[in-house]
Amino acid sequence: MKEFTSAQIKSLTALVEPDRFSIGQSNRELHIRDISAHIGMLPAGIVWPITTEEISRILNWTYAEGIPVTPWGAGTSTEGNPVPTVGGLVMDLTRMDKIIEIRPKDLQADVQPGVLRKELNRRTGRFGLFFPPDPGADATIGGMIANNASGVQTVKYGATKDYVMRLNIVLPQGQVIHTGCRARKSSSGFDLTRLFVGSEGTLGVVTEATLRLAGIPEHHLATTVVFDTLQNASEAVEVLIGSGLEPAALELLTPGLIRLMNREQGLGLPEKPSLFCEFHGISETALNEAVGVARDLCKTCGATDFRYAIEEQKRKDLWRARHEAWETIHRAHPGKETLIVDAAVPISSYPEMILFSQDLLDKKGAVGYVFGHAGDGNLHVVLVGNLKDRREWDVLEEVNREIVIQAIRFGGTCTGEHGVGIGKRQFMDLEHGESYALMKQIKQLLDPKGLMNPGKIF
Repeated sequence: MKEFTSAQIKSLTALVEPDRFSIGQSNRELHIRDISAHIGMLPAGIVWPITTEEISRILNWTYAEGIPVTPWGAGTSTEGNPVPTVGGLVMDLTRMDKIIEIRPKDLQADVQPGVLRKELNRRTGRFGLFFPPDPGADATIGGMIANNASGVQTVKYGATKDYVMRLNIVLPQGQVIHTGCRARKSSSGFDLTRLFVGSEGTLGVVTEATLRLAGIPEHHLATTVVFDTLQNASEAVEVLIGSGLEPAALELLTPGLIRLMNREQGLGLPEKPSLFCEFHGISETALNEAVGVARDLCKTCGATDFRYAIEEQKRKDLWRARHEAWETIHRAHPGKETLIVDAAVPISSYPEMILFSQDLLDKKGAVGYVFGHAGDGNLHVVLVGNLKDRREWDVLEEVNREIVIQAIRFGGTCTGEHGVGIGKRQFMDLEHGESYALMKQIKQLLDPKGLMNPGKIF
């Protein structure tokens, strides 16, 4: 669908205030891609709802008209998750940005989907609380729920799904439902909240969420561990996780990426395979004991350098550099696009998965950077190439495909945290088999016309 008719424009402008609906070219062009290389079809228009009732009326109307709807958050997705594939209406939820209530005694917050993660943590921080999932980007809460986002602290705190207690959702035909409750546990019926978390807006639009919060840890202790070989570094991950030390973050970085980080951030890190670790605890004594054990374990795995008790500003600099890894890679290759591999495997397979990926890059002659959230088996490979050079880009696609297939062979997944979107649809049948058919049946039940975020997951 390329353009709305005059009658459709009149109907849409009656559903929201005039300044919250646009068919302007610039607004439409701002909503055809996220940070990935996927470019969508120009939508016919953009709408900015601010209430559940407005979304209900809009979806009731689009369903009757047969108009596809693509929900949109901050646009920080990496698999084309919010990119309109067939035009239609983009529903931009960024103006639904109210933190409705924070309940410190319950360790909970009620929020609208357009609330940004960092703003939520600024507000909850006043009560000594925070929302732990940290994908790096300042994503909206709605986008994090849609993709079940996680990040560097998942190894200790878990993913977004572990913090969503209750949802208000508008279904494709405009019906408003709620799932879950505010109690800390429930055995009441199907867990529909988990069904919608990670559904990428293909089943409905989240308009309000009750989130579980955690207490901000009193003490942090960061470490950097250097190894001579990638194999030793990746094997240390398995040993550290198996030790029960529970690091809050455990990241693996390869020399190529560290070289870029040093050049841009002036970190002065050894350009060798390294682990970035962070531990959280209630006392410095407990942290020092845990880190002492971690140091001994790493040395048995061949660590050549182990530094800890890193001062606060240096710790923040390290994590900022890690969070900005994608931007750093992008800036180092002007004029090129990136294709991000986001596979995850059991911890026992992580060392082999890392070596497989690095060897594959060398074998194919592809430009890429291997790193990842090693503590939960999440591997990232940022591949770099010229999207307009079909031969070069085909090599990157092949590398991505081979890494993902290998991860699934290990009992892993095609996407650890970025979602399926457009880029990972090709692997869903291989990973899920018969249950993928059941997912399609659920989609058909809730969205029989296939209007909600079409072209994603399925």
